[in-house]
Amino acid sequence: MPVKELTFWKWFLPKLRNKFFLTGLVFIIWMLIFDSSNWIDIFATRRRISNLEDEREYYLQKIEEDRQKIKELRTSPENLEKFAREQYLMKKPNEEIFIIDENDL
Repeated sequence: MPVKELTFWKWFLPKLRNKFFLTGLVFIIWMLIFDSSNWIDIFATRRRISNLEDEREYYLQKIEEDRQKIKELRTSPENLEKFAREQYLMKKPNEEIFIIDENDL
């Protein structure tokens, strides 16, 4: 006796005649795509919220690092001088600055 293969269409087409199955299928499709709070939008919104929370953590960390740098600059004149020389290329009156770009080497 040969074994009949149960394909999707052989299983699905008779189910379409059942009104409960058809109603459930229409409901699921409606909830997935057409509803104002559909599942596709919900998942996209959750992903966006997760990305925004990650960005928030990143920026909070950067703010804390900047606060620490400001505290160091306000407490030590040596650190302030070092920062001004490195970031703004400031110099003392009798001093010359040579800028070497590592990309040119």
